[in-house]
Amino acid sequence: MSIPHQLERIFAGLNASLYRVSGGKLGGRLGKAPILLLTTVGRKSGQRRTSPLLYQQDGGRYLIAGSHRGTPTHPDWVLNLRANPEAEVQINSKTIPVTATELAPAERDAAWPGLDAMYPSFADYRSKTDRTIPIFALVPRSNGTTGPR
Repeated sequence: MSIPHQLERIFAGLNASLYRVSGGKLGGRLGKAPILLLTTVGRKSGQRRTSPLLYQQDGGRYLIAGSHRGTPTHPDWVLNLRANPEAEVQINSKTIPVTATELAPAERDAAWPGLDAMYPSFADYRSKTDRTIPIFALVPRSNGTTGPR
């Protein structure tokens, strides 16, 4: 694991801890963009992995982009969701079980203007990489939510 990747994991872990403890009051926004905590199951390890991610609410679902700051590889959570789309999000103090669906090309392309308006760096990230940056829709599995874990 490279030093930048180690630092990224440390920062993500710190952000997730502050977010959980404060119910999203700390670490819950990046500028005007809201942040959620996505917990997936590691495709290799089987362990729960949590990532703080920017999101956009789209009706009853949440859109997240696998930008990884425009690096040539997908973030681990993208690969985890492709292997197992059952996940969990924490938004502020609510924990919500979700099912992830990767958007088809036309829907993905239609979602970018809204995501770019929320967080303009997404356009920069797309220009830095040759890979197609995926967008996932996270759909709640039930109407019920739970408190923080």
